[in-house]
Amino acid sequence: MSMTPDLQQRFSNLGENDIDVLIIGAGINGAGLFRDLSLQGVNCLIVDKADFGSGTSAAPSRLIHGGLKYLETGEFGLVAQSTLERNLLLKNAPHCVEPLPTFIPVFSWTRGIWAAIRTLFGSKTAPRSRGAVLIKIGLRLYDFFGSRDQVMPRHRLILKKQARREMPHITPAIVAGGIYYDAKISRPERLVYELVSDGLDANAGSLAANFATLTAVSEGRLTFRQPDGREFSVAPKLVVNAAGPWIDQVNTLLGAPSRLIGGTKGSHILLDHPELVRSLNGHMIYFEADDGRICLVYDYLGLALVGSTDIPAGDPDNVCCEEPETEYFLESIRSLLPTLRFDRDQIVYSYSGIRPLPASDATAPGLISRDHSAPMKEPEDGRPFPVVSLVGGKWTTFRGFAEEVADTVLSRLQRRRSQSTRYLAIGGGKAFPAAAEQRNAWINDTAARSGVAAERAGELLGRYGTTAASLLSSASSYSDEQRLTGAARYSLREIDWIARNELVVHLSDIVMRRTTLAIEGRLTLEGLREIAGVAEAALGWSAERTASEIQEVVSQLSRFHGQTLTGKPAAAEPEKTPRPALG
Repeated sequence: MSMTPDLQQRFSNLGENDIDVLIIGAGINGAGLFRDLSLQGVNCLIVDKADFGSGTSAAPSRLIHGGLKYLETGEFGLVAQSTLERNLLLKNAPHCVEPLPTFIPVFSWTRGIWAAIRTLFGSKTAPRSRGAVLIKIGLRLYDFFGSRDQVMPRHRLILKKQARREMPHITPAIVAGGIYYDAKISRPERLVYELVSDGLDANAGSLAANFATLTAVSEGRLTFRQPDGREFSVAPKLVVNAAGPWIDQVNTLLGAPSRLIGGTKGSHILLDHPELVRSLNGHMIYFEADDGRICLVYDYLGLALVGSTDIPAGDPDNVCCEEPETEYFLESIRSLLPTLRFDRDQIVYSYSGIRPLPASDATAPGLISRDHSAPMKEPEDGRPFPVVSLVGGKWTTFRGFAEEVADTVLSRLQRRRSQSTRYLAIGGGKAFPAAAEQRNAWINDTAARSGVAAERAGELLGRYGTTAASLLSSASSYSDEQRLTGAARYSLREIDWIARNELVVHLSDIVMRRTTLAIEGRLTLEGLREIAGVAEAALGWSAERTASEIQEVVSQLSRFHGQTLTGKPAAAEPEKTPRPALG
């Protein structure tokens, strides 16, 4: 078990009445609530059966968005909250959330109006083909709802000629195009970890445990086993079930059986396609496939990310992008961008997850609400604590959802909120130099202090935010010049710092969540062995444990992500692309 000395001390001091709230599930909703409650002085324990942010929260479209399509279903409150939270995340997590200009191809002028009206008034059939009039109305509403804490420009509608200049490979079948702004998140798994870390920093009475298995529930006490075999038990005043698609299973274990979740599967692929990435010019294309489903493609860390499916599914432990989904993606973008080649040999990574949506009778999965709720089950005989289940929601709205639930919990504990999270920076977003002049000053100062080149300090600022200063100033037996085989932009010193400081338990935590090495297609077998060697020294692994960890990563990448490690990277070294201008 890998813990910092401070966290080890907290667990050694864990007493029977030390924990106010137990949060089961360390995805984005659980981590957001953990940070919020810890900031209010509530002693929290957050646990997960796997790593922080390793489940559904690791499988989004990597967008921070207001939910343009939710306007059709009349979920105006959700759009209002989502656009606000999008704007706040651009301010609070600027190290990993950035603006994403988005292009909507328009294929008619008036189509889809009556279908949209039917959907607005509760029809359970999927709306089809949105024309320019409908899109213009939708984008105006979207701008209106996104006006609070606005940081990005308003939309514009452009005619065919200009649209094809903006998107040179787009099908000539379009009649116009809409351009509006949302945002993307480069490292969602890392942001989940940063929320947990912020919660631990905010309250010395809070604790966190990844890879902790619930082994017993008896008379209000819950016992968990850690990877090294040690156990700990707690008797919380309240339990929050934030287990996402596993919510109903966890509630059964807690003695509070439920049928709350009706999840759908969302898959994505990443293409090594430099020509496509260049032609996108920093934009996402948000389009309707031939069957009426919404798809998207945009530049993610130099690769083209394509998604997403929306298929009813219920086994979150065994989910991957399957052959029909892959073919669906390729056919959809071939139709959209007919002058470019798309084939399986361009795919470097795929991933899939189960969205923890509320149970629904909607015939079209896309019409299931992405709004959230937090039903509470009161104590019963043998279960003295209430159970609050975090149902639904979306990545973008985690802070607002956490705030709502935290206020409910605080009321239950007869406490008051002492601090708002509305404008509170997350992790490496703290004291982030947003303006160009501030950024240059930070980079030059950090470079001078650490002895690295200014370009390297800037690269690490973009990857870790202001946490990069701690990384570069820490003592290490590795230099920043010692780079990974196949991934020359990563150093052994980075890996060593992550292994020692970021609650790493397994090798996969490093390559799939604390960094984006796997999803970038930058891993090679030799590079993976180098990372494992660094982790072995930092975490005290045996040679047998190291070999097992390497094999487990190779197996996970092959089984769940369609990636076979070889002697060279799956993807070419990505070009450096500037952030899009906001004017």
